[in-house]
Amino acid sequence: MDQNRSRPGLSRRRVLKGVALAGIPYALLPAPRSGAQAAVDYPVGEWQPASARNFTPSERPSAHAIDRVIIHVTQASFTIALAVFKNPKKKVSAHYVVRSADGHVAQCVREADIAWHAGNWDYNTRSIGIEHEGWVDRPGYFTDALYERSATLTAAVCAKYGIPRDRKHIIGHYQVPGSDHTDPGPNWDWSRYIRLVNFA
Repeated sequence: MDQNRSRPGLSRRRVLKGVALAGIPYALLPAPRSGAQAAVDYPVGEWQPASARNFTPSERPSAHAIDRVIIHVTQASFTIALAVFKNPKKKVSAHYVVRSADGHVAQCVREADIAWHAGNWDYNTRSIGIEHEGWVDRPGYFTDALYERSATLTAAVCAKYGIPRDRKHIIGHYQVPGSDHTDPGPNWDWSRYIRLVNFA
């Protein structure tokens, strides 16, 4: 028996089948298998999943109302922040990370699930956490692209959950009760950010 014949190869039929599938609209394809991510909650985001050990599965907003957005700064590069969230030993995550250079958005935790970002369980259960690449003492990381894309993301979250677009409901990590964090720090332009959220 020819051992090469027993291995699946790229037959003409398989190639043609692949070409035919490429022409089918995504909505008509079968649902992905369990454990796969069909789509991010934010359509322009990229799925970069956190370790399952770094968040709590839930069914928000039915399990817990979502009533605020918490703004963070990574204190690390975009790539390192994603790696930290993927590391099951770190016990930390956020729903989204926004890259400094171009405002690219990565989603790490489904909005329905509880990310571990606030350091306060009550605030974790009722918020969406958005990390921003940079350091609190390096304002150069807070680029126009970062502000604009983050504001568009926050506006979408607010619209989806009926969250008012104001400073009472869009808060910094430093405002979470019991937090010892200072982010997003004194260089974050809150007036500009809230204005952008309201115009998005």
